[in-house]
Amino acid sequence: MPLLKFDLIEGRSEEELRTLLDAAHRAMVEAFGVPERDRYQCVTQHRPGELVLEDTGLGYPRSSRVVLLTVVSRRRSEEKKVAFYRLLARYLEERCGLSPDDLIVSIVENGDADWSFGRGRAQFLTGEL
Repeated sequence: MPLLKFDLIEGRSEEELRTLLDAAHRAMVEAFGVPERDRYQCVTQHRPGELVLEDTGLGYPRSSRVVLLTVVSRRRSEEKKVAFYRLLARYLEERCGLSPDDLIVSIVENGDADWSFGRGRAQFLTGEL
């Protein structure tokens, strides 16, 4: 936890996907202080035309390499969120060649009762985590 959900236009190799996921996890570990093995990521790939991501009037050019990242997480401070955005953009540019103009992130917050990591228990509430 957090859960990272990536929406991409299809066409990246398995190696490119792994590099993208690894870079995002590194940013998450550094910005949010989550443990290394606290890694939950999924990728959904879309055919061209099935993912429409514009720039809200900011003038950012988008390419077919655009990444839409939805992060589902417990509450984090504004400082940690801003650090995550900065680190993520930097790591994806350095390691994946992704333009910061091709990165969109939305963080969706939830609480301790909203997570079960298995066995039908709410581990944050039971004290297991």
